[in-house]
Amino acid sequence: MSVKLRLRRMGKKKQPIYKVVAADARSPRDGKFLEAIGHYNPLVNPHTIEINEERVNYWLNSGAQPTATVKSLLNQTGILLKRDLVKRGLTEDKVQAEMTKWADTKAASLKKKSKQKPKETKVSEEGTTEVKGAASVEESPAAE
Repeated sequence: MSVKLRLRRMGKKKQPIYKVVAADARSPRDGKFLEAIGHYNPLVNPHTIEINEERVNYWLNSGAQPTATVKSLLNQTGILLKRDLVKRGLTEDKVQAEMTKWADTKAASLKKKSKQKPKETKVSEEGTTEVKGAASVEESPAAE
């Protein structure tokens, strides 16, 4: 039996909330699963990710394969980085130092992203769209 770490969709229509689960690869997306190991809410800003690191490591050591989305979530939380550092044979102190360094760079990049201005668009009378900071693009004329 091959096990995958994947998302299970929950919530109402147009309001998804996902559980991160370990499930048999043959079971459907919202079907039977072996264990729920966390949850992911993409609707709040910033999105929330809560994953039980101990259980993720158990399943990965057992041969479970994460899907692309779950792998991305594990990268965002730093679980895969920490796992890689431990596999390299680094001591606890060095692993903690690397994780704090990673957290600092992540916080700095998030702060940098929040300071960026969104691009402004203007449509002129001739039908061209001007984007501040980009070349102008002509729109196709509407059907008359």
